[in-house]
Amino acid sequence: MDKETFGEALARNTLDEIPSPKDDAKEISGLVKNSGRITGYQLSDGTTVSRQEGVAMAKQGEIKGVGIAHRKDTEYLKSLPDDSENNNLGNLPSVSG
Repeated sequence: MDKETFGEALARNTLDEIPSPKDDAKEISGLVKNSGRITGYQLSDGTTVSRQEGVAMAKQGEIKGVGIAHRKDTEYLKSLPDDSENNNLGNLPSVSG
């Protein structure tokens, strides 16, 4: 296994769930933050949803390019590893919610 494939496999292993997106699934285009913490997501259609709503939508296949992870009792979305850094959630702009 080459270094890039190993890194992608390792990143995917940190996810609890990788939902299958529907054909009309939206993408995350921005992050809604409060005191530096992600509290929601702006979607490709311009709507904003809370972090919890985003997780629920992703589980239903309504958001593509993300997996579900958790920290303690809190679920959140993480970008699926691919060849592009531009679409990583951490690289997206902050927006007002």
